[in-house]
Amino acid sequence: MSNGYDEMHAADGSVRPHYAAYDRWLQETPDPLVAHKRREAEISFHRVGITFSVYGEEAGNERLIPFDLVPRIVPASEWRMLEAGLRQRVHALNLFLGDIYGEQRIVKDGRIPAELVFDNSEYRPEMRGFEVPGGVYSHISGIDLVRAGDGEYYVLEDNLRVPSGVSYMLENRRMMARLLPELFARQQIAPVERYPDALLEILRQAAPSGIDHPTVAVLTPGAANSAYFEHAFLAQQMGVELVEGADLFVRDDMVYMRTTRGPQRVHVLYRRINDDYLDPATFRPESMLGVPGLFKAYRAGNVTLANAPGTGVGDDKSVYPYVPEMIPFYLSEEPILHNVPTRMLRDPGDLQYTLEHLHELVVKEVHGAGGYGMLVGPASTKAEIEDFRARILANPSNYIAQPTLSLSTCPTFVESGLAPRHIDLRPYILSGRRIHVIPGGLTRVALREGSLVVNSSQGGGTKDTWVLESDGGG
Repeated sequence: MSNGYDEMHAADGSVRPHYAAYDRWLQETPDPLVAHKRREAEISFHRVGITFSVYGEEAGNERLIPFDLVPRIVPASEWRMLEAGLRQRVHALNLFLGDIYGEQRIVKDGRIPAELVFDNSEYRPEMRGFEVPGGVYSHISGIDLVRAGDGEYYVLEDNLRVPSGVSYMLENRRMMARLLPELFARQQIAPVERYPDALLEILRQAAPSGIDHPTVAVLTPGAANSAYFEHAFLAQQMGVELVEGADLFVRDDMVYMRTTRGPQRVHVLYRRINDDYLDPATFRPESMLGVPGLFKAYRAGNVTLANAPGTGVGDDKSVYPYVPEMIPFYLSEEPILHNVPTRMLRDPGDLQYTLEHLHELVVKEVHGAGGYGMLVGPASTKAEIEDFRARILANPSNYIAQPTLSLSTCPTFVESGLAPRHIDLRPYILSGRRIHVIPGGLTRVALREGSLVVNSSQGGGTKDTWVLESDGGG
């Protein structure tokens, strides 16, 4: 288990069938040509301007997201299982969100503690009794998957608020198709390029009733945001306006954007701003990013916000352990994808066990994200462990603990050549009249040897993810 599951090689060292074509290309291609293609990719990404901010470093310090030339390849049969599991999970989570803002059956049945829902900082009482268009709260979801040493996939966490990274998925594919056209010609790789069209269709479907030709816009907090490249990229790819709060105003409970031709009505906002900052008249009054009156216009049914306010309860790490119970509760089905075993430190028994085993566990803040606010026990010093112990004891309910999974590895180009590095996978799921799972997703790779932290904000890189359309090798 310590070495993890190798995505490309079987236990005896042989190449797995779905990697055969890529391995053949690797063996047949001279090292200088491979190195040239890697440099070409780096130059192209610089030219496009795909950067991200690394928090904790100097303000304004942006980096190129490292891209690796070895793809993560998923055989067709494996993907069919993942697709079914992802569709099932996102469906159940949307039903859960509709329930907690509606009849609250799951709480009344005692399947989830009331305080985890109603005392949750992400719960928005303002959403109670409001029926969102089509019953969809999370139109765009990103579900993080890991594969452990036994080869089984587990859901590491759900991202239902403003999941990011899809621009890297699309640019990685463009890059690989341009650098390795012969491989794409030789294999049937499921396309991801249709994502912007599928996203626009989902957003248009969510428009207020009676609107035949809705105007869609992407609402960004602005150029200082670490994911601003993605906001601009998606607006450009969909052919819609990229707007900031100052570009919008509300009149008679309707939302308008200022244009050179005068005010134009907006029917759907794909918002990349957190709930707290959406509307200073309803949420944080000091917000300079939002639009006064926006939430009132939303409640009046004159504009759709995607994703809906209040979705954060569904991806909170304290609620995550209960998702496997939501699936049979709402869908009368058994979960296809399993959670990582999780201890809730609000429970005295789980707290005691965790404190005794901090050196071997991963402990996370329930509201944490981006690889921050967590302890990876085996990779931490005694001082770091003791510091975290004090933080846990000060507020146990703010933490969950999980075993340190040996994430699967994939060969990755590093300074010394090809070497195994740990990876995860974030597929993207679009929910509208039907649930559409994009074939593939963003594979993130921990570039430091032995590291399990794959987040780009923590120095991780990315790979293209190839889903094969048939189970044959290459």
